[in-house]
Amino acid sequence: MEFEDLAEGCIAEILSHTSPMDACKLSLVSRAFCSAAESDFVWSAFLLNFTSIIPPSSIPSSSSKKGLYFNLCNHPTIIDQGKKSVQLDKRTGKKCHMLSARNLDIEWGDDVHHWEWASLPESRFEAVPVLRAVCWFDISGKISTVGLSSDTDYAVFLVFKMINASGFHYHPTVISVGVSGGNTNSKYVCLDLNLKDNRLRELPCPKVRSDGWLEIEMGEFFNSGLKEEQLHVKVMETTSHIWKCGFVLEGIEIRPKHV
Repeated sequence: MEFEDLAEGCIAEILSHTSPMDACKLSLVSRAFCSAAESDFVWSAFLLNFTSIIPPSSIPSSSSKKGLYFNLCNHPTIIDQGKKSVQLDKRTGKKCHMLSARNLDIEWGDDVHHWEWASLPESRFEAVPVLRAVCWFDISGKISTVGLSSDTDYAVFLVFKMINASGFHYHPTVISVGVSGGNTNSKYVCLDLNLKDNRLRELPCPKVRSDGWLEIEMGEFFNSGLKEEQLHVKVMETTSHIWKCGFVLEGIEIRPKHV
């Protein structure tokens, strides 16, 4: 028997153990493969771990499981009372998380003299903090690795905007990522593209995302999934004593790292 002569159900079973990207590629092999690759059986397997972490009321309606899969890739789902968003990585089907600012510890974040919470149409969250004035810039947070996909290399990104910002282009910012009980990796970065000091041009700088926000990679880690760990993240500039303003925080995003 030739491989393409297998029953559609057998092909679907095989495809359900591959990845979404592989299923899409293999759909080009033959009509039988195409039909199997479109089946709800295959795409339900790719959705299984994800739909278990979001409430049924948050699952968008779709005529097919494949349609639902790509909907969950392209549109973040807000969970935990608006403090976090989750979505699927389109290539791998693995889970991506973003911690909102409400899920982070922001020094003086509740002081209206230093930070203002505002609603922005381009934000996925109800409100984001806008920096009014601080000389001690300190943001930190943590997330359990239980909600992430196992056996996965993850990268962590600071997602933000600069609106009429000042104070960040004179001195580097320190960002760090580490897992409890393991190593913490720190590095100097420049958050403001409007540089005043040429020395900062040699540091990593943010890039513009497709959604209009800026992002800069903070670090990476491997989640084995064998035990629960706490991932710690930190963004800090506390040594220059320069007053800063105009930084708008969307959140900290954790997503699979692509080679």
